Amino acid sequence: MKFRTCENWLFDLDGTLTDPKEGITKSVQYALSRFGIPADDLDVLIPFIGPPLAVTFREEYGFSADDTNRAIAYYREYFTRQGMFENKLLPGIPELLSTLSNQGKRLFVATSKPIVFARQILEHFGLDRYFEQICGSELDGTRSDKTELIASIIQQYGIDPSRTIMVGDREHDIIGAVNNGIAGIGVGYGYGTETELMNAGASYFAPTVMW
Repeated sequence: MKFRTCENWLFDLDGTLTDPKEGITKSVQYALSRFGIPADDLDVLIPFIGPPLAVTFREEYGFSADDTNRAIAYYREYFTRQGMFENKLLPGIPELLSTLSNQGKRLFVATSKPIVFARQILEHFGLDRYFEQICGSELDGTRSDKTELIASIIQQYGIDPSRTIMVGDREHDIIGAVNNGIAGIGVGYGYGTETELMNAGASYFAPTVMW
C-alpha cells in the first residue's frame, strides 16, 4: 500500500502528535499519592502513556474496579487543573498535518483520552484546525478501547478501511487498526518500541515524524 495516497488518516494523540509525559506521569503520581503509594521516579509511570488509564492502573498496581475508578478521579483532579498543558508539541507535526490537509486528506484524531481533554489540548497547540473530527472516549470510559473507537469512526464517517491509515506509537493503536481491517503505521518517536509495534501488526515503522 502506498500510504501517501490513502484518503483517510487517523492519528493517536499522546506520543504521536504531542509528548504528554510530564502531565500524565505527574497526574498518575498525584493519584497514587492519594493511596499512599510513592512514585518519585516519573519514568516508572511511562506505561500510563497511551493505554486506557483503567487498564494500566489494574495491570501495574492490581487495583480493584472501585480503586481504579477512585484513581482515575484523583488523576483528573491534577490533569484538569494543570496536567493537560504540561505537554509538548512534537517537532514536525504541524508541517506533516498541513501537508496532508493540503493534499485533501481526511484527518481524524482517534485517542483513548476523553474527548473533552483531547479537544482542549489540540486547540491549545493550534492543531484542531487540521482535523475533520476529534474522536475519543467519554469520561465514563466508553470507547476507550481503540478497536471500539476506530469501529465507531468508520461507521459514523463512512470511511473505507481499505483507504485508511492509523498512525500511533503504542500497540493498542495498531491492534485497534488491524481489528478493523486498517493498515497501521507505528511511529518510533513516541513511547512504543519497534518490536512492540511490528509484533502488533504494523504495516510500516516510521522512526521519525518526517517519514
